Amino acid sequence: MKPDRDIDKIYPLPDFIAKLRRLADALEADEPFEIQIAGERIYVPARAVVSIEHERDEGREEIEFQVSWRSREA
Repeated sequence: MKPDRDIDKIYPLPDFIAKLRRLADALEADEPFEIQIAGERIYVPARAVVSIEHERDEGREEIEFQVSWRSREA
C-alpha cells in the first residue's frame, strides 16, 4: 500500500497548459492518463471521475479541476 500524500505543485504556465492539454486529449479519447508529480509517476485510469470545485474564503478564490478514482490497492 502506498503512503498517504497531499502535494501542491506549482508549474510554469506553459508546462501547466501542456499537462492540461494531454489530460483533455486522454479524457476525450477515453484513455488512461499518466503524469509525474514531484517525482512520483501517477497512472489515472480512463474510468476516473472529473469535477470542478470552487472555493471562496476571506477574499481568496480558488478553482480546482479534480480527477479522482479508487486505487486498486484500496
